[in-house]
Formats: sequence, structure tokens, C-alpha cells
Amino acid sequence: MKSIGKILGLVFLGLLLIVVGLGFALTHLFDPNDYKDEIQQLARDKANLELKLNGDIGWSLFPWLGLELTDATLASAATPDQPFADLRLLGLSVRVLPLLRKEVQMSDIRVDGLNLTLQRDAKGRGNWEDVGKPAQAASAANAPADASTAPASSEPAPADGADSQPIKLDIDSLTVSNSRIDYRDQRSGRQLSAEGIELSSGAIREGANIPLKLSAFLASNQPLLRAKTELQTQLRFDRALKRYQLEDFKLAGEVSGEPLKGKTLTFATQGQLLLDQAAQVAEWNSLKLSANQLRAIGELKLRDLDKTAQLQGGLSIAKFNLREFLGGVGVELPAMRDGNSLQQFELSTRLAGTPSSLSLNELSLQLDASSFSGNLAISDFAKQALRLQLKGDKLDLDRYLPPKDPDASAGAARKSEIKGAVAAAGKNGSTPLPSAPTQQAWSSTPILPLESLRKLDVQAELGLGLLTLNQLPIEDAHLKASAQAGVLKLQALRGDLHGGNFSAQAQLDVRPDVPLLTAQKQLNHIPLEKLIESQGEKAPVKGLLDLSADIRTQGNSQKAWIDALNGTASFSLSQGVLVEANLEQQLCQGIATLNRKSLSSEPRGKDTPFEELDGNLTLRNGVASNPDLKARIPGLTVNGKGDVDLRVLGLDYRIGIVIEGDKGAMPDPACQVNERYAGIEWPLRCRGPLELGAKACRLDQDGLGKVAAKLAGARLEEKIEEKLGDKVSPELKDALKGLFNR
Repeated sequence: MKSIGKILGLVFLGLLLIVVGLGFALTHLFDPNDYKDEIQQLARDKANLELKLNGDIGWSLFPWLGLELTDATLASAATPDQPFADLRLLGLSVRVLPLLRKEVQMSDIRVDGLNLTLQRDAKGRGNWEDVGKPAQAASAANAPADASTAPASSEPAPADGADSQPIKLDIDSLTVSNSRIDYRDQRSGRQLSAEGIELSSGAIREGANIPLKLSAFLASNQPLLRAKTELQTQLRFDRALKRYQLEDFKLAGEVSGEPLKGKTLTFATQGQLLLDQAAQVAEWNSLKLSANQLRAIGELKLRDLDKTAQLQGGLSIAKFNLREFLGGVGVELPAMRDGNSLQQFELSTRLAGTPSSLSLNELSLQLDASSFSGNLAISDFAKQALRLQLKGDKLDLDRYLPPKDPDASAGAARKSEIKGAVAAAGKNGSTPLPSAPTQQAWSSTPILPLESLRKLDVQAELGLGLLTLNQLPIEDAHLKASAQAGVLKLQALRGDLHGGNFSAQAQLDVRPDVPLLTAQKQLNHIPLEKLIESQGEKAPVKGLLDLSADIRTQGNSQKAWIDALNGTASFSLSQGVLVEANLEQQLCQGIATLNRKSLSSEPRGKDTPFEELDGNLTLRNGVASNPDLKARIPGLTVNGKGDVDLRVLGLDYRIGIVIEGDKGAMPDPACQVNERYAGIEWPLRCRGPLELGAKACRLDQDGLGKVAAKLAGARLEEKIEEKLGDKVSPELKDALKGLFNR
């Protein structure tokens, strides 16, 4: 037995020596370069690949099966003159004996100078699609389908329960250098490229961390972009569990191009990435992101990858200068009234989403001096459907609105007209009646971006402790609005203002070429002077305003809206004051004229208080008609009617003032009220720019003549009564009075 064992050992030793000898002989006596034509033909037949080996083939057989190719090109056999890849060097080697155990043990894999050019033609077919198919199969795929000539498959289907044990990998390293990938699509004209590709790895073994480094220059022509990227990570995978991880993932680089308007974005991101195909889950934990001065942290998780993927996670953005960031990435912000706005931005939220939607829940947002909380969502990316529900402490909206820029020509002309009217108005109403204004007061510049508004799909609800709009501090403001299919609705806008409150509803229909606007507004006890001063004008009237309005108009500019303004309104002003207009003085002057006396004292005040002012308005094409103006001033009643021409901001009123019998001492003896003046309606005419207020009012000389005649008749009646007494019959006295009255 011992001798048999010795003999077997010698036999195996002999066989091993024979194998080694054959390997030496094959590698030294057999030259694969002599068989290039056969290799290239085999590539055509089996892989439909046009392989050109311009350089030498180096090889080894045992114990390493090694291969080295230099200067090779690859093309589809269908287009052999259009290579999609060329290679300067490919070197690899694998141990022979482990292959028998389905183990791949390789030394370094080296790829140098790989240029990969991928193209899709005008029909959408790629120049790489036929590669890997046998020549006959590729020809059949390109030919029209014909069931009668299609060959039956000769390959048997894999049997159930077949051994599917994956091949075990053990590679010392992978190196790719000086490589480039180009992709072009003739249909869209789009081009993508990655050049200067440098890839290196550590030992590639399943279940172990594999160090990876990758760098490349990326480019795109639609839009025109260039980027420099560097990646470092530890790859770990388990094919049996279908689990893949990128640990200590770090990606950094720079981006520049047309979207950035010549600016450069420097970015960096890192974290722990996981793909678990068995659980259909992908995760990005310990996420950190920086983009110029923006800094963010968070976590993301995708589930149901095999169905409709669901996103969950969180994101927190540290406080940064949003205006500076946007400028640094080429975003040109529109002009705002406050050039220092958008300097502070901070955000934290919980994320939820699908491939077609994204929600920011539990949102906490800081914008300049404002804080908000709530939810924000894009419910449909394709429709840009926005859903917003926020509450905030305060918002100065004026800071973010465009600067006021009325039409230059109309504005200049009107200012000149007003300046002349103010100069001519005088102080005590002694100058002639101002002329009615004629210059347009509104801009004809288009305001609404109609195309953008027609695409809006928005549902928004906003609550604010304090909203500043047009310099008006609105407390406890609430807004609810929607936009869909070209119809924008303001379902509710309400708030408290200077001790009063208001509410409004409106609808804007931008579907037609000329937009249609309707609105309903209700104001309760709001100081009128605050509304006027918020428009940059000096208030000619003060008081608490109650207003109810239902209006409609059309167009896309201030001028168009005013010119087409129609509707109705009613108003009431209490605790009012006519500023810098002493109606008492003007009345005194009229009474002094009737008394044939001259005023001997200066006015005791410059304003005229009144208890109430109310009336109704009918608006027709920008002109508000007021047929029933009424006001109550201590000792006086005021009645009037007239128009306010909103197109030129002018007024034209006829006003009658009735002295209710106040017999108190007047500031000047010349205008002391007499009983005979009680019940007389004293006429005023008010005409001129609206800014003049009561300064535009003068005694109506024609009406004053009628008052004088009436007073003269009354005085004559007194004389008749005094002279005749009981000497004549009542019938005769009445006849005489009637005669003199005529």
C-alpha cells in the first residue's frame, strides 16, 4: 500500500509537471497575435461586434490567466466604420484554479485611455444596441417581424431549482484613467459628456468595505453646463441579501454655465447611503449639504421602490443670506421696495413625497423678521399645483413689492396740474373756483402676467398676527385664496385696521384676452385719513369710515381698471373733520355779505369738524355719482350731490348748507346768525383735484343771489306786518306779500 501511495504521488507530480510544462509551452510557443483575424471574426459572429486589435495581445495561462490589449477599437457590426469605443490599454488577470470553484480571484484591473461614444440616431436607435447579440439575431431584430420565418430558440429554459449561487469576487483593485464618455441624441440635439475620468478602488471583496475614488469633468449643452466632481466613499455590498451601501459618502465640486449667468456654484454633500432591494428601501442618513453659503442637514428614506416610491425624511437649512445666495447662482431678483430684504432665511421641515409630489410638513420658516409655521406642498409637479397653509407672526409685504412707478408722462402732467390748483386755491376761499382736472392719474403699464396666471393651480390659506400692506398695519389678518384653470379667487381677506376691521372677496378671470375682475369689500370704522396717507397723499378729510362696495372692471393696467370701473357703494363717515378748510369762515363771509358788513376778525380755526357724512355711489366707467350726500355739523346740515371722476381724481359737487337756528355768538359780529337765516340753504360749489378736499369749495354766487332774494322777500313781509298790523284784512296782507315776492 505504501508503494501504491508513492506511485500515485509520483503520477500526480508527473501530471502537474506536464501541466506546468504545457502552460509554459503554450505561453512561449503559442502567439495569440497570429490569430487576430480569427478572434475578430469570432467577435462578429458571437457578439455582433467589430473588434479591431491594432496593438499586440499579451497573455499568460497559469497560474494566472492574464490578458493585455492595447490600441483596440469597438464598433457595431452594422456600422463597422463608426466605432463607439477605443481603448489604449486593458490589462487583467485571473487565477485559474479558483474558477473551478466559481470564485473569481483577480489581480489589478487596469483601463487606460477609454473613449466611449454613444449615439442615438434620428429614429432613436443607439449605436450600441446590437452589441452582444449573435449576428443572425441582430439581423433579425433589425428586419421586419415575420412569424413564419422567425427561428425557434435553441437554448433551453433554465430548469427550476438550478444552481444560482453567485460567483464569488476577489479583485485586488480597479483602475480607470484618462477616459471619456460622450452621449449624443440626434432627435433632441442634446449632448452629455464625462471627460478626464479617474477611478480607483481598493480590494473588491463581497461583504467588505471597498474604498472608491472617482473624479470627472461633466458637461451638457442643453442647458450649457460644466461641472467638476470628486467622489470618495466606501462601497459595501451583499448580492445574496441584495444590499448595497456607500459609507462615508462624500461628493464635492463646482458647477458653472448658462443657468448660473456666469456665476459658479461650489457644492459638497456627504452621508451614509443604503439600497436594500429585498426590502425595496433606499436611505440617505446623516445627510449634509452645502451650496455656496447654504448649509443643510437631514435624512431621506424611500420605500416601495418596486411600486410607487414614497419619500419620507427631514431637512433643516441653517440661517443664511438668501439674496446673496440667489445672486451667486445667477438668479436676478425683481426690483423690490426694500433692497435689504431676503437677507435672512432659515427652514426646517419634515418631508413626504412621491415621484409626482412633494410635501413640506411641520414647516418652520424664518424670512427676514417674519416667522411662519404650517404646511407647503406641490401636489403635482406636472401641473405645478401648489398647496399652502401657513401661520405667521408678522409680514411687511411692502418690502417685497415692486417699487411704485406710475406712468411718467401722465404722472408729471397731473402733478403740474395739481400744483397749479393748490397755488390758486388760497386759504380762505376767496379765490375763484378751481378748474376741473383733466390729466390722467393712472398708469397704463400692464400689471398682470397673464400667461403665468392662467397656468396657476394654487390653494392657499395664510394667517398673520400683523400684515403690513401699503403701509397699513393689518392685525389678525387672514387670507384664503385659490387659482385654477385661469380663475383666481380670493375667498376671504379680513383683518383689523387702526381699531376698525375690514373684509373682502374677489375673483379675477384671466381666461379671456381682457381679464375680468369683480370684488366685494366691507370696511367698518376704519380711519379714512390712514387709508389716504398710505397712498402717499395728504388727507383732506378725517373720520371713521364705514364702506360697502360691490364693483366690477376689466383690463390689465391701473388706467384700464379705472376706465372700466362699474358698480355700487355706500359710505358713512363719523367723527369727521375737513382738514384745513374752515366752512364756518366761508359761511360767515356769506352772511356778512348779506348783512352788508365786513369781517373784522381772523378765523378762529383752520378745520371743520362734522358728526356724520354719508351717501351712496353709483360707479359708471370710472365716474362715481353721489346723488344723496348728507353731513351733520354742529348747528348745520349739509346736503349735496355730484360726481367723483376717478379717472383724473377730480370732484364736482353742489352742496347746500342749512343753518339750523344756532343763535350762539359767531367769531365775527358781521356774520352773527339771525333768526331770519335759520332754515336757509347756503349754496357751495366744490370742483377741482380730489387732493384739495374742502379747499376746492367756494360759495356758489348764482345760488347766493337766490338766497338774497329770498331773504329780501322775508324782510319785506316783516315790514308789511309791522306797518299794517291789524289795520287791513289778512287777505289783503297776503296779496301784498305775494305781489312784492313776485
